[in-house]
Amino acid sequence: MELKITELTKTFQDIHAVDHVSYIMTNGVYGLLGVNGAGKTTLMRMLCTLLKPTGGQITWDGQDIFSMDGDYRRLLGYLPQDFGYYPDFTVYEYLMYIGSIKGLRPVAAKKRTEQLLKQVGLLKIKNRKMKKLSGGMKRRAGIAQAMLNDPAILILDEPTAGLDPSERIRFRNLLGELAGERLVLLSTHIVPDVEYIAKEILLMKDGKFCASGTFKELMTSMSEQVWRMTVQRSEVEHYLNKYKVSNVRSVPEGAELRVLSEVCPLAGAVKEPAGLEDLFLHHFGERSGETDDEI
Repeated sequence: MELKITELTKTFQDIHAVDHVSYIMTNGVYGLLGVNGAGKTTLMRMLCTLLKPTGGQITWDGQDIFSMDGDYRRLLGYLPQDFGYYPDFTVYEYLMYIGSIKGLRPVAAKKRTEQLLKQVGLLKIKNRKMKKLSGGMKRRAGIAQAMLNDPAILILDEPTAGLDPSERIRFRNLLGELAGERLVLLSTHIVPDVEYIAKEILLMKDGKFCASGTFKELMTSMSEQVWRMTVQRSEVEHYLNKYKVSNVRSVPEGAELRVLSEVCPLAGAVKEPAGLEDLFLHHFGERSGETDDEI
């Protein structure tokens, strides 16, 4: 299976939300990283046929997804940032209702609902009303509804936004379990959510993919190195203005900084292995002293 994006563009008046994006995805988990406003949601809404592109094409195994119409949507599972539900429905009633909308026969919908409730850890509270669920439980119900039709393509837009760390870990583990032989596209600005589960990572900035590849490939592509160094507290602002700094930690000697730089920023600075957060800062971060009019 192949989901192919070719020169995809979406323009709102004079704003290029998605700007000539091309990529090919097969099975496995793809992480779509970028700051808010990078164009991630617009891209995903086009992949779900909720928005028509201004230009370019999206094909599934060679067929235009908009021409495929319902045949494509039957392959699709989608969890938007904010999904709708009737608050007085129980979790079970909600999933059965979504199953009917997706065209599942009652017997098949019941069997699939019970299976997914167990898989997402909601079986014991299936009779609890949706409005009584915690944020993490609602997200799990959301991914269950996206999985009801056993989709070949699963698209998740900011699925862990607002979740506490334990729920985010649980959600990542669930995604790893559900991926199987399907294509999963996970959009987020929370870096650890994709570092461990994505086979390929796409970095989106100003409507374009500014970098893509495996974690190892992206780490190798970084021109800047990561340095750990200790400075006086009075010097912290100077280094924040001069370098991209991913972390500042107070220590008895002053402050320990994690700095991105192509050259050693200070005598005695020690090289550190780069992580995905460093890569995110490399592409999207600015020194704290920079402003738009200095670009």
